[in-house]
Amino acid sequence: MRIFALALVLLAFGAAPGRAEPAVKTKVTHGLSLFGDLKYGPDFQHFDYVNPNAPKGGTARLSSNGGFDSLNPFIAKGRPDTRLMLTYDSLMAPSLDEPSTEYGLVAESVEAPEDHSFVIFTLRKEARWHDGTPITPADVVFSFNTLVKKGAPGYRFYYKNVVKAEALDARRVKFTFDKGGNRELPQIMGQLPVIPKAYWEKRKFENTTLDPPLSSGPYKIAKVEVNHSITYERVKDYWAADLPVNRGTNNFDRIDVIYFQDEDVELQGLFADVFDYRIENVAKNWATRYNVPQVASHQIVKEEVKLKNPEAFQGFVLNLRRQKFSDPRVREAFDAALDFEWMNKNFFFGQYARTESYFQSSELAATATPGPLELELLEPFRAQLPPQVFGPSYKPLKTDGSGQNRANLLKAKQLLESAGWTVKNGALTNGKTGEVMTIEMLVNSPAFTRIFEAYGRSLEKLGIKTTIRTTDEAQYINRLRNFDFDLITSVIPQSLSPGNEQREFWGTEAAARPESRNYAGIKDPVVDALIDKIVFAPDRAHLVAACHALDRVLTWNHYMVPTWYAPVDRLAYWDRFSHPANPPAYAIGFPDIWWYDAAKAAAVTQKKKP
Repeated sequence: MRIFALALVLLAFGAAPGRAEPAVKTKVTHGLSLFGDLKYGPDFQHFDYVNPNAPKGGTARLSSNGGFDSLNPFIAKGRPDTRLMLTYDSLMAPSLDEPSTEYGLVAESVEAPEDHSFVIFTLRKEARWHDGTPITPADVVFSFNTLVKKGAPGYRFYYKNVVKAEALDARRVKFTFDKGGNRELPQIMGQLPVIPKAYWEKRKFENTTLDPPLSSGPYKIAKVEVNHSITYERVKDYWAADLPVNRGTNNFDRIDVIYFQDEDVELQGLFADVFDYRIENVAKNWATRYNVPQVASHQIVKEEVKLKNPEAFQGFVLNLRRQKFSDPRVREAFDAALDFEWMNKNFFFGQYARTESYFQSSELAATATPGPLELELLEPFRAQLPPQVFGPSYKPLKTDGSGQNRANLLKAKQLLESAGWTVKNGALTNGKTGEVMTIEMLVNSPAFTRIFEAYGRSLEKLGIKTTIRTTDEAQYINRLRNFDFDLITSVIPQSLSPGNEQREFWGTEAAARPESRNYAGIKDPVVDALIDKIVFAPDRAHLVAACHALDRVLTWNHYMVPTWYAPVDRLAYWDRFSHPANPPAYAIGFPDIWWYDAAKAAAVTQKKKP
């Protein structure tokens, strides 16, 4: 293996006539992991969590909210369907029972030096587009260059440390990075979706389209009804069907995605057997709305699943681009005004827990006081940081759940007064500018209206005038893209191996870029420096310490108001399916590793008869 790796390196870099160039030591593997050793060896036949003999066939019907008007998922224009990546292959595929690990899909092997300054992928000879033509290194290079130049702005940001993509020969493609030390970059490039050069060179990639593009994945688009439904069909001669990463997966012959404009109608659609599977995100629904005959007779299964992933960070975003939120004391007052315990009791039926960290429920969450490695990172910035950063980790204020959160509102009042805001004629007013504190809460879900109403009542006790603006999905997305809001709720997904995406969530550059995920508009050089420490962490211990430090800086600057999370995922589905007996630890896996169970489907049909 080492001789093979050396040969690849010499081919990649060449040698000057008459003298030998120093060899770059590299390692060739069949997979990549940020956690060390791979669970599966080079000869593995399938993932442990799949049923390799799962039957193929049947239909899975899914739901989605809002609408879609494009089949191009890679650009900023339009609203693409949420399942379009079913039709695309990437260089590597993730393992669902290992954190931050992937194995070869389009690429049969991957090679990188110890300093992670470049990565080389060797493509499989059998890799094919749906029209039968081979997937080549030229396609991979085209994919990267096109996404960076013409794709959504997030791609340019995500791949900013990649300086060059080049085809080395008929099967190998190389990505060169601006510097070494970023352990995540080889994996990021392994996730690159591959698009066909010959197809897109004749079309305008930056435009929306309703013509199904050529792709190579396990499914292809069979039918489209704009804003209503889209049907995917399993590719019967899919080139990668028997690869170890795909064995036991992609079992449904057809996947239908049905769109609903109203969330209540969507829930009724489940009960009416219009679609099969739903993840329930509304605690009240889970507690009160599933008392229906279909559930009582076990035609619909209710299931709670606990995964090992960090909880996504959910919070109220205060738009720092608005001057009224520039003072951290004002933001802290908004935090103090949130009566989570009352909401959990009256709205959520006790199903939620309060968020205390940007890396909730993981080893990456800051606890107690900073340790030695954290202090090493934080001390250079002591003068720029709130003193609380160097003390115990952030804990939100609590209430007794009675709705009488007088003590917390008094704390909020004191914070606002110290920041120069006092109540005049019943309105919170800035003593210097005369500005009256008014807040528009932007929402696109009726389920959140009652939450904002309750939060608004607390804010109004402080003299803050609040309004709730409910918009349709298209208008909501457009306002988010342009940061045209005062306050929204946002969910930020996290992983056990954070990296470049943290720049998109909290980095200064992203704050000024429309369509970024830095909705709060954070522009903090300390945050930027700590993100770099995460991205270039030399080992796991330093990565964890950098995450702890970043967590403390984000929470104690009160950039967002942490809200809540559900400790489990809540599933409801018609009992027509089966899934592996030992499901993966890091994903639900529907529809990827589930399958249509004809016997169960027949039993449901029998129960439905009058």
